[in-house]
Amino acid sequence: MMASSYKDEDGHITVSGSGAAAGGGGGSLRNKKPENTAFKQQRLPAWQPILTAGTVLPAFFIIGLMFIPIGIGLYVTSNNIKEFEVDYTGAEMSSPCFTCSQNFSWNSTKPCTCSVPFHLDQPYESNVFMYYGLSNFYQNHRRYVKSRDDSQLNGNEESLRKPSKECEPYAKQGNKPIAPCGAIANSMFNDSLELIYNDPNGSKVQIPLTATGIAWWTDKHVKFRNPGAENTNLTVAFQGTTRPVNWRRPVFQLDSDPDNNGFINEDFIVWMRTAALPTFRKLYRIIQRRSNVHPTLPCGNYTLEVVYNYPVRSFEGRKRMILSTISWMGGKNPFLGIAYISVGSVCFLLGVLLLIIHHKFGNRNNPAEISH
Repeated sequence: MMASSYKDEDGHITVSGSGAAAGGGGGSLRNKKPENTAFKQQRLPAWQPILTAGTVLPAFFIIGLMFIPIGIGLYVTSNNIKEFEVDYTGAEMSSPCFTCSQNFSWNSTKPCTCSVPFHLDQPYESNVFMYYGLSNFYQNHRRYVKSRDDSQLNGNEESLRKPSKECEPYAKQGNKPIAPCGAIANSMFNDSLELIYNDPNGSKVQIPLTATGIAWWTDKHVKFRNPGAENTNLTVAFQGTTRPVNWRRPVFQLDSDPDNNGFINEDFIVWMRTAALPTFRKLYRIIQRRSNVHPTLPCGNYTLEVVYNYPVRSFEGRKRMILSTISWMGGKNPFLGIAYISVGSVCFLLGVLLLIIHHKFGNRNNPAEISH
């Protein structure tokens, strides 16, 4: 006798007949149908927006009317920030730093100095931030970014004596561990920049530059620490280590100020925060406003005194000094304002276009009429 089967309400298949008897009597085989629950049968309550002209058009107009004035405000604010840039790479023969750029290398024993004159057309009233900028320098390279020992930089004495393998080939020199180790620290920017104001009466006035307050607070007080207890003699704390290959002096001689020396030196901390793009700038100094009567930097002639310690010719890079003020939105960057204006304009124009289409075709019920 042939076997027969039927499906009950719960989704079970019952097999009967001679085939079922041969297998040990009537049985029940469960199929692959999911259980009859709200979750597995996708019957959970859900909300789906119904896009109509009454909901879409106001959204486009609201976004446009909000984004356009915000973008205009951001763009105007950015344009009000004063910024001046001086390129002192020395790649051109007419540059005052040409001799230094051609002859200086990491192996040079004597520093090279050059003076770059420039003129400010307008005064800088508030605090002025002095940056150094590099081009064609890829700090975002994967091996370069990983070439550091954060435990060593945090003051761990075991890591100080035994640097991480990530620092290779800048972990040890001879039998001595390098402090700080790694390619990032080894390539630290070390040009010295001074700013001189050429007073109309013939005198030269050196502009005071503040070297502290340029690093993030969390970097200065959390991520970077000197080894040993507080107020420990750094010469003793770093005893048994050696300076990075391209450095001219050890880490405990970076500054005469004990609160800005060693691993907590702010120039070093700023450099260790790697840049995402090959063209970048990093904060070098702050020119504090000292008088409400006189501008921080009056317009006139200036001279940038450079101690040329950082060669860029090998990777076809460029160096520059930037003077900039800031606003509530940070430094000069028109991109955000342009982006807001562009998005707002596109949304507003789309709203007008869709409104015209809705006004022309929205009330027609017969699709044949639309085609004509």
